[in-house]
Amino acid sequence: MARQSLADLNLKSIIAGVNYFPSPIAWEDQVFYFLMLDRFSDGRENGYRDNQGNLITTGSTPLYTPADQGNAIKTDEDARNWREAGARYVGGNLKGLTHKLGYLKRLGITALWVSPILKQVRFQETYHGYGIQNFLEVEPHFGTREDLKELVRVAHENGIYVILDIILNHAGNVFSYNPDRYWTQNDKGEWFLDPRWDNQPYPVKGWNDQTGHPTIPFVKANPQNPPDENGAVLPLELQDPSAFTQKGRINSWDYDPEFREGDFEDLKDIHHGYGPTDEYQVSDALRHLCAAYQYWIAYADLDGFRIDTVKHMDIGATRYFVSVMREFTQTLGKENFFLLGEITGGRQRAYETLELTGLSAALGIDDIPDKLEYLVKGYRNPNDYFSLFRNSELVNKGSHIWFRNKVVTSFDDHDQVRKGKHKARFCANPGASKVVLNVLALNAMTLGIPCIYYGSEQCFDGQGGSDRYIREAMFGGTFGAFRSRGVHFFNEDNPVYRELTKILEIRRKNIALRRGRQYLRPISAPNDGVRFSLPEMIGGQIRSVVPWSRIFNDQEMLLAINTDYDQPRTAWVTIDNDLHKAGDHLKCIYSTDAAQIGQSVTVEARNGKAVLLTVPAAGFVIFE
Repeated sequence: MARQSLADLNLKSIIAGVNYFPSPIAWEDQVFYFLMLDRFSDGRENGYRDNQGNLITTGSTPLYTPADQGNAIKTDEDARNWREAGARYVGGNLKGLTHKLGYLKRLGITALWVSPILKQVRFQETYHGYGIQNFLEVEPHFGTREDLKELVRVAHENGIYVILDIILNHAGNVFSYNPDRYWTQNDKGEWFLDPRWDNQPYPVKGWNDQTGHPTIPFVKANPQNPPDENGAVLPLELQDPSAFTQKGRINSWDYDPEFREGDFEDLKDIHHGYGPTDEYQVSDALRHLCAAYQYWIAYADLDGFRIDTVKHMDIGATRYFVSVMREFTQTLGKENFFLLGEITGGRQRAYETLELTGLSAALGIDDIPDKLEYLVKGYRNPNDYFSLFRNSELVNKGSHIWFRNKVVTSFDDHDQVRKGKHKARFCANPGASKVVLNVLALNAMTLGIPCIYYGSEQCFDGQGGSDRYIREAMFGGTFGAFRSRGVHFFNEDNPVYRELTKILEIRRKNIALRRGRQYLRPISAPNDGVRFSLPEMIGGQIRSVVPWSRIFNDQEMLLAINTDYDQPRTAWVTIDNDLHKAGDHLKCIYSTDAAQIGQSVTVEARNGKAVLLTVPAAGFVIFE
C-alpha cells in the first residue's frame, strides 16, 4: 500500500535516535555528477568493477567495444525502434546506481545529483521523473523507498553526498481541462480546444485516473473514501482544486505572470500563495510540499535538493521553502544542507533570486555552458568565459566571494535549452573527443562548483532534435550510447576517465584549485616576451595556449589548455609579480604528455613575471 496522506507520517519517530550524515563545510570542495536514473544502470552489467574494486563477471550485459557502435540502427526498423525506446523507460534503477558508486568514487566524484525519483503518473512514460503523481512514494520503475535509503547509506560510506532533484512548481498530468476557448489546429489539420494561459482559470473535467481519463471528480479528497492510489494526486492533502492554478499551459515563456502561473505543457502548476515577497501568503499546498520533502530528508538522510524550475515560482514561495528546509535540516545536524536552484533567464535573475531567497547556489545553465564548450573547441574568446566570474556591477561582489560557491557549472546537461532543436553533447562534433578532457579540466579547475553530466567521461556523443538523444543509457539496454544496444559503458580504462581521475585528485589535494582566486593570464609569442595580451580569437577561431592562475593565500597554481588540436603551442605566460622572483621555478605536476610531468620552467622578469610554457596539442597542464 502506497503512502497516501501526510497524516500517515510521524517525523518525530523517524528522526528519533538517528545520527544524520553531516553537511560538508564547503560545497565548492565537491565535484558533482548528474545522472538521469532511468538511463544510468540496471544492475545487470558484466565486466565492471564493484564498489570495492572487484571485477564483476556474473552480469549479462557486456562492456562496449568500438565494434558495437551503431549496432542498434543497422536497418531502418532497428533505427526506428532505437529512437522510440529513447522516449520510454529503459530500466535504470536505484539498485543499479548503488552498485556503481565505486565507479564514481574512483573517478573523484563527491556529490551525486540524481534526477527525480518520486512516483509518476501511470499513463505516461515520464522516465525523466518530472511528472509526479505521488510525492510520498518512489516510482516503481526505479525501486522502493528502502532502495533510496540504501543508496544514500552506501554513498555516505564512500564519502559521496546525495542531492535529490525535486519539483515544487508543478505536479504531473494529474487532471484534464474542459477548455472553452482557443481553437488550435494540429499537424493532421484537426481542430481542438487548446487551454493556453490568458490569466483566467479553465473549467476542469476531473482528476485523471491511472489510464489518463478524467473519471475522478475534481473535488477535495475525502480521507475516509480516497480514490485509487494510482489516480489523481497524492498526498491526499494536495488532492484539492485550490492547490492548482488551473490557468492552462504557458505560451509565452518570458511573460510575467504567465511563466509563473501557467502549466509546463501538461504538467499542472501548483498554487503556492500570493503577495509581495516580504509579505507572502503561503498556500496550504506549499506547506504540504514542504512536509513531504521534510519526510524524504528525514527518511533517507539526503544532503541537498536541486530545485527544478525556480524561475517559474514566486520569490516568496521559494524563500519560504528554503527557510523551512534550512531550519528543519539544522535540527538534524545538517548545518549546510545544499539547496541548488534551476534559475533560467540570465545571470541578473539568478543573482537576484539567490540574494532574495537564500538558495545555496544557482545552476549555471545559461551562458556558462556555451562559453565552456566553445572556448575549448576554439570558437570563443577566453575572456568571454573568464569574465563571467570577474567582479562586476551585475553582482556587486568580488568574484572570489560570490562565484566560488554560488554557481554549479557544467558544459552538458539533460535538456540543453540553449541549443533549441539542435541538441548535441560536447563530443558530437568531429574531433571533439580529442579535447573533451580539456573541457572537463577547465570546468573542474575554474571558479564554481563543477558538475559532470553522466557519460561525458566516456565521450558520449548523442545528438538530435529532442532531449532523448542526449539521455543515452550508460547500461545499454534498448537505448545505449553511440547508437548501440545491449552493451554498457562503465569503462574505467577509458583514457578520459583515467586522466580525469588524476586531475580531480590534484584538485582534491590543493585548496587553491577549489577556493582560490582566478585570473586569465596574458601571453606573448615565444620569440617575443615583450608584448603581452590576453589570448583571443583571430579570424573567428583561436588556436593558442589559454592559461589561468588560481591563487590562495600565498600559493599560485598555473594551468593552461591548448585549443590547437594538432600542434603543441608555446607562449610566455604572465604570473603573479609579487609571489615570485626571477630565477624561481614552477614544476609541472600534470600534463596530458606524461613526459612533461616533473619538468620545471624558470621565472623571468617579463611583464612583471612570466614563464615560458609549452602545452601539448589538445592538451592540459598544471604547474606549481
